[in-house]
Amino acid sequence: MEIAGKWIKRGYAARKVLQIVGVSEQTYYYQRNKKKQVIDYRGGRPIPGYSLNSQQQPVSDLQIKEWLLELIMGEESVYGYRKLTVCLQRQYGLMINKKKVYRLCKELGILQPQRKKKNQHPRRIACNREITASNQLWEMDVKYGYIANENRFFYLLSIIDVYDRAIVDYHMGLTCEGKHAVQVLQRGLLKRQQYEQPGGHCASHIQWPPVYLP
Repeated sequence: MEIAGKWIKRGYAARKVLQIVGVSEQTYYYQRNKKKQVIDYRGGRPIPGYSLNSQQQPVSDLQIKEWLLELIMGEESVYGYRKLTVCLQRQYGLMINKKKVYRLCKELGILQPQRKKKNQHPRRIACNREITASNQLWEMDVKYGYIANENRFFYLLSIIDVYDRAIVDYHMGLTCEGKHAVQVLQRGLLKRQQYEQPGGHCASHIQWPPVYLP
């Protein structure tokens, strides 16, 4: 950029000079017209203003910003700062980390908007629930153990009453499927006499385990 600006000031055609030095017109005019930004220094290690390449030669942050602008004008236009970091390391041999690339991208205003995670299967856990008696809240849990001599696993599915911490019912076997969970729940309701009249509903609440039953 400095070399190109020097020759353009001497009267040479800007387009020809930029073609020779290998800098796009958009990058040149963006850097020329960009206002100087005031860096808010908040302590810590001072910003060096350069990064080293694989030959241990310093490369200025200005040059790195030019490369970033050139990258986002191509196939890397949808890349975030992490992938841009990898591109700088592979294509230009820079010894640079993602934190610095994030800072440079932020200064250039080319950061991609952060994607929000969409939890397709939200965990519904009984939080801040006041339990005053038994059979108000049950928890179901699945554990497994290894049988050394037989080289296989066994499963233990149990329902525990949150109030009195008693095991309501359980299932132990070499498999643990959805039907076993239903059977354990039905037996627990019968033991605790929680079945109401026909057509009624169960008075207990079950916190299901957030695991997959094979």
